[in-house]
Parts: sequence; C-alpha cells; structure tokens
Amino acid sequence: MKTYIRFLINLFNLSILKVFTIFFIIILITNILEQVEFFKNVNVNFIYVIFLSFLNTPSIVFEILPFIFLLSTQVFFIQLIDKNELEIFKYTGLDNIKIMKILGIYSFILGIIFIIFFYNISSVLKNSFLLIKNSYSEDNKYLAVITQNGLWIKDEINENINIINANKVDNEFLRDVSITTFDKDFNILETLESKKVDITTKKWKIFYPTILKDSSLSTLDELILESNFDLKKINSLFSNLSSLTMIDLINLRRSYVSLNYSVVDIDSHILKILSYPIYLTLITIFSAVIMFNIGFRRNTLFKITLGIFLSVIIYYINYFLSILGTNEKIPLILSIFFPLIILSIINFISIIKINEK
Repeated sequence: MKTYIRFLINLFNLSILKVFTIFFIIILITNILEQVEFFKNVNVNFIYVIFLSFLNTPSIVFEILPFIFLLSTQVFFIQLIDKNELEIFKYTGLDNIKIMKILGIYSFILGIIFIIFFYNISSVLKNSFLLIKNSYSEDNKYLAVITQNGLWIKDEINENINIINANKVDNEFLRDVSITTFDKDFNILETLESKKVDITTKKWKIFYPTILKDSSLSTLDELILESNFDLKKINSLFSNLSSLTMIDLINLRRSYVSLNYSVVDIDSHILKILSYPIYLTLITIFSAVIMFNIGFRRNTLFKITLGIFLSVIIYYINYFLSILGTNEKIPLILSIFFPLIILSIINFISIIKINEK
C-alpha cells in the first residue's frame, strides 16, 4: 500500500473513531436516562441500568452510521485543510478525484465489515436487552412467536393460560386455530378448534368452534374469547427486527411465508442492511463534495452545522420513503434505492466539476 493511501486511511479511521465515540456516548447517556425512567419503581442497581443501556446502544449507533460517516468525512477534511495538507497533496499529483476514490472504496469495505460483524453483534446485544427488560415488564406473562409450525401465543387471562396455535394469518383473521386452556397449575381445562378467528379487537370472535371439555364434545356458531392480544399488538411484537441477526431474519422470513404473514417489513429491513455499504460510500463522497466546495471558505462551526443539517434531511427523506415502502404505497425496492439513486446523481454531477477546484 502506498504511503499516501495509508496516511489518508489512518486519518479517516481516526476521524470515524472520534465521531463514533461521541455519538456512542451521547446515545448511551440518553439510554441511561430512559432506563432510569423505566426502572424508577423497580429496585435495581444503577450499574445494572448502565449495563442494559450499553446492550441497547450499539443497535442504535448502527442505524445512524451514515450520518457518522458524513460527519467523519467532514472532520477528515477539516484536519487536512487546517494543516494545509490538501494543498500539499495537489502539488504531489494527488488530485481531489483520487482522494474521493480512496475514501469511497474504503467506506464500501468498512460498510461490509460493519454488516458482517457490528450489525450481528449489535443485534445479539439488542435481543439480550429486550429479553432482560421484558422480564421486568407487565407483558412478561404474554408471549407470541412465529415458527415453521405457525403462530404460537401464550396468553394469561382471568387466572387461566391459553396456548394458541394458528397455521396462517389472513388479514385480520387467524386460520386453522387450536386453543388449549390451562389453569394456573397447568391442568387442561378445555381444547377448542376453529377454522377462522377474528382478532381485530381483544375480544376475539371465534367462528363455529369445536370444544372438547370434560370428555364432552360440543359445537357453537360463534364464541367470544377475551385476550390480551389484538391484531395491532401481535404485529407490534414482531416489529423490532434490529434484534435479529441476518441468519435469524432469513429464518423468520421463511416462517412468515409459511404462515402467509406479510414479509414486507423483513424484506425492507434486509434490503436496508444489504444496501449499507453503497449508502456509506455515497454519503462519504457526498460529504467530500461538500467539503471540496466550502472547505476553504467557511469556518469549522459552519461545516459541522451544515453536516448535521444535511444528516437530518437525509434521515427524514429515508424515513418517509421507508414508510411508503412498508405500507406498499410505492415499490419496496424503490423506497430503499431511490435515495441512493438521488445521491449518486448529485455526486456524479458534482464530481464532473470538482477536480477543477
């Protein structure tokens, strides 16, 4: 590796480390405050609260990596400009395009590394955080999971425990449902089967149930079953996909397909992760373009403020398009890659002129 490439990469690494550390500390402190509020009525050690906050922080940091790269690139160029090293590189034949090419390729490599290692580690930590926190939640006695055998729900209500299994989810209906009711000592009270259950509200409407109780079999036209779950709550239980590794996401997708459950959210999450190296590369080049245009004419505070402002704009554009994609208002692929296409066009147009500066 050439000396100037090694120098630029080391300086870029240092810039990323600085910005990454600042964001990590800010998010960690914010998490600590949130957990203090959550555990205000629970007797837990403050060190335990810090530990939980540390488990949750990496997954949030991963979500804002593009903005960390944007600001890190600005810090990188600020250091070069302040020490006049950018001018020195020009005199030695290293032009602006070459510098951006080095940063772009290296950002792409870092993006792959972050996906393979940082994302999967952060998802494991996030999952541990959710499991521990759930043990202190009032919802701990309720459980819903999706496996290849369908949707399984454990629901405690009126001092009874209902174990519910459905083979498929059809909009607001569960299909091919079996419900086994136990008492608090796990003695079977009754077993119910139905082809169709409406779960729009927490008062489930069971159509034509067959009930086995005390060795007696009976059928009804309709039965109302109280539950702690409705369609909205069940959907929300599977919304925290950041707690799943890539392998877990793939396995969950297979289970969703077998259950006839919508995989739009999972596909969106997977596409976002897979597009991260491209996203980080384009953000780095975009930030470099900005710095080449304003680097010598503005003070450091203005550059950083502009970086934060652009980060917020990009975030909300991505968030808005992501919502449209998951709600199927626009094609999912378009919701993920449209911002990247726009960034690519902006970068391409800017790069054509930037080497003249």
